[in-house]
Amino acid sequence: MPLRWRKTGSAAQPPPPVDPDPDIMAPAPVRSAAWAQRSPQQRVKHGLVDLSSWTVRVLIIGAGLIALFWVMGWLWSILLPIFLGLLLSTVLWPPTRFLRRWLPPALAAILSVLALFAFVIGIVVLLLPQVRDQADDLVNQAANGLSTVQAWIEGPPLNLSTDTLSDLVDQGISQLRDNGQVIAAYVVSSLGTIGSAIITLVLALVLTFFFLKDGPRFLPWLRQWIGDGAGSHFTELSQRVWKALGQYVWSQAAVAAVDGIFIGLGVWLLGVPFAIPIAVLTFFGGFIPIVGAFTAGTIAVLVALVSNGLWTAVGVLVIVLVVQQLEGNVMQPILVGKTLKMHPAVVLTVVALGGTLFGIIGAFLSVPAVAVFQVVARYLREQIGAAPDPEDTDADADSDADSDDDRPDQPGDAGRPKPTPAAGTA
Repeated sequence: MPLRWRKTGSAAQPPPPVDPDPDIMAPAPVRSAAWAQRSPQQRVKHGLVDLSSWTVRVLIIGAGLIALFWVMGWLWSILLPIFLGLLLSTVLWPPTRFLRRWLPPALAAILSVLALFAFVIGIVVLLLPQVRDQADDLVNQAANGLSTVQAWIEGPPLNLSTDTLSDLVDQGISQLRDNGQVIAAYVVSSLGTIGSAIITLVLALVLTFFFLKDGPRFLPWLRQWIGDGAGSHFTELSQRVWKALGQYVWSQAAVAAVDGIFIGLGVWLLGVPFAIPIAVLTFFGGFIPIVGAFTAGTIAVLVALVSNGLWTAVGVLVIVLVVQQLEGNVMQPILVGKTLKMHPAVVLTVVALGGTLFGIIGAFLSVPAVAVFQVVARYLREQIGAAPDPEDTDADADSDADSDDDRPDQPGDAGRPKPTPAAGTA
């Protein structure tokens, strides 16, 4: 690299900074001279050009999103088990990493997956006896509740007679008979959906095993195939996505656990049946932000209304609202908010969009998918606004040095030797 001149001699000291007078207002920003010289027609034309440019950009982004959703719908049967496997891996990776200190990776992964199976089976074994024992009481309470509703309908202000109610029931039965084939087809399609869900779950568990077993070796292998340039970016981005998913799952699990514990405890104190099933349902519903908790709370209120009456249902409703306020104002901002940094309106919109396009699974996976999208967008923004490449910086420095070599003599340069050009240069 050619030598650069070192500036010598005394330099004029800059004047000391002067604090501005706080009473003097800063001048308002003014338009550029070119803008001021434009006529109103030119300004309108310039504004229309900007508007059309942004319109084209928005249309391109919208078309890209539509194409993305179309591709996701086409590949949904492949993407769903992969994404479920990643989520399960973020949950099972801490115990797997702990077991890998003493056990082979494959055995540690198998034990973690079996522990997940044992947890799910334990919940089912815990809930089934309670549901079986309390189902008869709930049916009797529901029958009494229907009798109360019938008496209320027959009284003022509706004053519907028993014959009118019988006619309505007969109409409903006839509608069921007329649509029997449609209902049968729906049942068959539901059975097919259940079979597809079982296959997807099994595939997700198999992928979870391989993610836990070979996860640390996956990124180096992929980097070897795609090269160091793109591989470094892919490695960094994958690590950030993995961290974001793990933080989201564990923070959402903490929020859901608080909801399930407090609502289940409140339901139990009020003497409502199915306290533990309601708590478990609230816990799993908490993984669908806003919508899941609302649905679980509604079921709890309905069970209380059917089994214990109106005032107990009001008490359950108050408990659900208090817990939801605790979640929305304390737990969500502290735990989930740090990970997602999303407004509740955006979360609700994303959940509704995912549920509309892909059903309950889409509602469940919509928020973590947006979290991944945020990580990718943030990384791309960092790369776009990153510092210039060191090689480009060296090239700029060489260019500046060459320009210094060609500059005319300045005062204070007398007696200073000229730098010797590098070998091979003119």
